[in-house]
Amino acid sequence: MQIDCKTAWENCLLFIKGKIGDKSFKTWFEPIIPIKLENQILTIQVPSQFFYEWLEEHYVDVLRSAIVAELGRTARLEYSVVVDTGNSTGKQLTVKLPTSPSKGSNGHTPTIEKEQVTEPFILSNHLNPKYTFHNFIEGDCNRLARSAGMAVANKPGVTSFNPLMVYGGVGLGKTHLVQSIGNDIKRQYPEKVIVYVSSESFTGQFIESLKNNRIQEFTNYFAKVDILIIDDIQFLSGKEKTQEIFFHIFNHLHQSGKQIIMTSDCPPRDLKGLEERLLSRFKWGLTADLQQPDYETRIAIIEQKMQADGIAVPRSVLEYVAYSVDTNIRELEGVLISLIAHASLNRKEIDLELAKQTLKNLIHDIDTEVSIDYIQKAVSEFLHIEMEDLKGKTRKKEIVIARQIAMYLAKEYTTHSLKSIGYYFGGRDHSTVIHAIQAVNDMIDTDSRVKNNIHDIKKKLKLKVV
Repeated sequence: MQIDCKTAWENCLLFIKGKIGDKSFKTWFEPIIPIKLENQILTIQVPSQFFYEWLEEHYVDVLRSAIVAELGRTARLEYSVVVDTGNSTGKQLTVKLPTSPSKGSNGHTPTIEKEQVTEPFILSNHLNPKYTFHNFIEGDCNRLARSAGMAVANKPGVTSFNPLMVYGGVGLGKTHLVQSIGNDIKRQYPEKVIVYVSSESFTGQFIESLKNNRIQEFTNYFAKVDILIIDDIQFLSGKEKTQEIFFHIFNHLHQSGKQIIMTSDCPPRDLKGLEERLLSRFKWGLTADLQQPDYETRIAIIEQKMQADGIAVPRSVLEYVAYSVDTNIRELEGVLISLIAHASLNRKEIDLELAKQTLKNLIHDIDTEVSIDYIQKAVSEFLHIEMEDLKGKTRKKEIVIARQIAMYLAKEYTTHSLKSIGYYFGGRDHSTVIHAIQAVNDMIDTDSRVKNNIHDIKKKLKLKVV
């Protein structure tokens, strides 16, 4: 009895459905359309080249078994694949790829037919041109990430930094860095397709395509990019379907030598709610962190931003702002904007008094809370110790005592954790900080000179003496 292509494919689907999970079946088999059945050759239409390659790579055995079970051992499967021609009208032509159930077994040249499909997405990089490497100030806090970013920009998809994962807290410059990479690639390789997208936007587009039964177009859209930059990957947490489609896109791009760049608020090992197969792939390339900028980097950032605005600022103001704001770059920028606004509205010069008044309104207890950098500077100046020695490894008695006093003050007058304090003193661990605090407490009880020094340093810092 002769059967048509639709019936043959429906029977194949029944066979396949019993062999794979429901989620995979809905994603990779429901969108397929049977085209024709002639001489035991079943032709099916798939929505993209990526879709075809994924089927052949992951489901070739189950496809072969289904075709043989339905049509016999001499049966073959052919694909009709919708691909983008890259023309200005955004149309697509259908390419037929004849193949047996094993991938690429006959090597036939594709032939073009006339069916056309409209492209539902418009490729756009969404890069902000103001983000460049030139205005991304380098410091110890970001040197690895910036260097890796420049290497990727020079040779996207070629270095071992693929994927490149940049992580760090809020306001430390993750978006600035990854967009700098995208802008530099665009400058050097204008022909490359670059897409920057937040994970929330990616999820929103995916949901829309799912609602409109256009998931294949969505997949094809992202599968054609050369550089994919996705921001705040942690927001894919708990979104199983979105993670699955991103997993497929990630695999396709990586296997095709395309560059993937991601940001996160924490390293891959600490990401929660993401599938293990995704996390393992995030570790394939390089993971680089952005840390809170140190005092010198904050000074450089302030100078660069003020110069860009054509504003001359006294050195004392630069130092005061850098001492007072040690949280993140975004807060630092906010303080600078407020400072400029106060000067403009009140028709005043930017001086130390105006800076103090401005920061007093922006930062809680500015007179009694200072940064660790500020404490280190005050201790080193008062005790005549070099800052490098205070953070270094020397074990000279006077330097060890100075270092312990600085740690003691950092614990008493900042909100930093023990681990964070240790980081500011050459990467020492929290147990070293605990020992330093205990040692200073003992010295206060037994050594009047140390007690007086700490009292005077507190006065120098304008801290409340208790």
